[in-house]
Amino acid sequence: MKGLYYLLANRSFLLLLLVVNILGTIYGYYWYRFQLAETPAVFLAFVPDSPTASLFFVFVLLAFLLKKNWPLFEALAVITLFKYGVWAVVMNLLVYAKTGAMEMAAVMLIVSHGAMAIQGLLYIPFYRIKIRHILVAAIWTFHNDVIDYVFLMMPRYQVLDRYMQEIGYFTFWLSIISVVIAYYFTQKKSLVKWNLS
Repeated sequence: MKGLYYLLANRSFLLLLLVVNILGTIYGYYWYRFQLAETPAVFLAFVPDSPTASLFFVFVLLAFLLKKNWPLFEALAVITLFKYGVWAVVMNLLVYAKTGAMEMAAVMLIVSHGAMAIQGLLYIPFYRIKIRHILVAAIWTFHNDVIDYVFLMMPRYQVLDRYMQEIGYFTFWLSIISVVIAYYFTQKKSLVKWNLS
């Protein structure tokens, strides 16, 4: 396990991860371009869920490269990366279950979003998150659920439109699980802290 954390702290690896996340974030906002064009301005910050999660992690990685910690971004990143990573994997698998077809774009989304969920968790020993940061990130996360499922700004999967109530219920519990994971693994007393220097 030590070897993994030495790799995660390696400056060259951090730079590579930064580039990958910047490119993924740009592509994510591009993927949302049609929906964003129709979105009222007041909701714009809350519609592109996954790219905003990876953008939070971009700030985490920039801080790491500066040998700093920005714990609010760390809390936002670990919660939203896990939540939207898992969410997108599940939604694409549901589309496959309904249609029986798995396009390359869906495979790419499953792989990239699975990696999103994992990368946020892997860096937990490097975070310096306090409970107040988790509370702010939790408010952001649940507020985002309200925007998505009360104001109907969620990502569009036309095959799944008739299941929006069930998906909203699933997403609510996924948000709770994501916040609990972030709280448990960043606040437990036995967590071994790793430094980037």
